[in-house]
Amino acid sequence: MSLDLKAWMLPHLDRVEQALSSGIAHHSPADLGAAMRYAVLDGGKRLRPLLVLATAEAVGVVSSSPAALKAACAIELIHAYSLVHDDMPCMDNDVLRRGKPTVHVQFGQAQALLAGDALQTLAFEFLTPQDASVPVAVQAACVGLLARASGYQGMAGGQAIDLASVGQRLTEDQLRQMHRLKTGALLLCSVQMGAACVPSVSASVQEALKRFGEALGLAFQVVDDVLDVTADSTTLGKTAGKDEAADKPTYVALMGLDAAKAFADALAAQAMQALADTGLPDDRLAALRALTAMVVERNN
Repeated sequence: MSLDLKAWMLPHLDRVEQALSSGIAHHSPADLGAAMRYAVLDGGKRLRPLLVLATAEAVGVVSSSPAALKAACAIELIHAYSLVHDDMPCMDNDVLRRGKPTVHVQFGQAQALLAGDALQTLAFEFLTPQDASVPVAVQAACVGLLARASGYQGMAGGQAIDLASVGQRLTEDQLRQMHRLKTGALLLCSVQMGAACVPSVSASVQEALKRFGEALGLAFQVVDDVLDVTADSTTLGKTAGKDEAADKPTYVALMGLDAAKAFADALAAQAMQALADTGLPDDRLAALRALTAMVVERNN
């Protein structure tokens, strides 16, 4: 079933942007909120929140669900905090993100560090509203999923492997594990939190969605590796060629450009098959299928 992805995305993106903007006060101690807003608002593909919302719809959640919206915002806040910290001189030392100066360039390293910390904790505030709008069981499930995906067993652990692997040639298994944690964990978590908005989702559907999220997460990273050597900085919105310059292990370095492109296509096919294996109605899976195609076909 075809879907006008742009028409589907626009109202969802607007709701996420409004919720994020409302959740980060303009006024804050020592203007910390300004750095936080700079880091998270008005930029990025918002793929992770869109995956939350698309998965929630796939399992039968209405589009106005407070649980799905808060989970979507939470995953974007974690993603934004990770970018702020990753760009700092002690890690990737980058000066361009989402087409503008990185947070530490704009606000200084200390303020950037604090902004990232505050964005991380704000994510869990979103997941635990005090107004009873989200069932406690859903809150607990999403908090657990996000904590595991962003911590040492997930994104932070993957970043540690990445930093420790500079100048080394990893095997395909080692590279896959690094990206399963660094990039894939949050993308998988986006899918799992969307499904967690309906506690009654069957184990078989959850397993198929897990396979979908894992394949999509790896496909995203392989495409990222390809774009790092094929796109320019203006198109990417971040510094192109930085992985090769930093002698980081990538799928392009491991298998070559053409093979990496073919691998991304194969992973996308695996993701599509996993969606079919859920047995969910085709019309409710249309957004997830369209997002999968967007991941592989994107140019930034």
